[in-house]
Amino acid sequence: MTTGTTNSLDPHRFVVSPRPYDHPDARRLVRALFDDQKERYGYADPFEADPAYYLPPHGLFLVGYLDGVAVACGGYRTFDEQTRTVEVKKMYTVPRFRGLGLGERILKELERRAARNGARRSILETGVRNTAALALYTGVGYQPTERYVDGRDPAINRAFVKELSGMFTEELAC
Repeated sequence: MTTGTTNSLDPHRFVVSPRPYDHPDARRLVRALFDDQKERYGYADPFEADPAYYLPPHGLFLVGYLDGVAVACGGYRTFDEQTRTVEVKKMYTVPRFRGLGLGERILKELERRAARNGARRSILETGVRNTAALALYTGVGYQPTERYVDGRDPAINRAFVKELSGMFTEELAC
């Protein structure tokens, strides 16, 4: 199921590659996300983060390239080792490339790789004004959940959870 896709895109034109969080392409996209959130909400979480949070096997950061140009990104990091929960972070697509399903491709690849590395569930958070992100997350099976970050305003922030257990079992069996 593809949600939010308005145009078909040759899948060979979009390539998703792991990148260190401090890679120049990742830094540029995460900074653009910061600027977008600042404009949308008047504030944003810092774009600086310890790159080690996004290193395998406890994390991962992906950059999506359309015709060789970095246009989308996202990552996950371990949130709770005991429950094998990862948190999806820093999902972003350059505005003029939205609606092509690129964010969904990044998200599904993050989920696939997290499950392959033993994650059983994924959590994430987005803002209520980001209707495209809300549609994406609910469209691929994320369910609303209680906030998991202290101090977040429930009138603005929405938390979601998705069970990864049992997903990608054919791949894991290979």
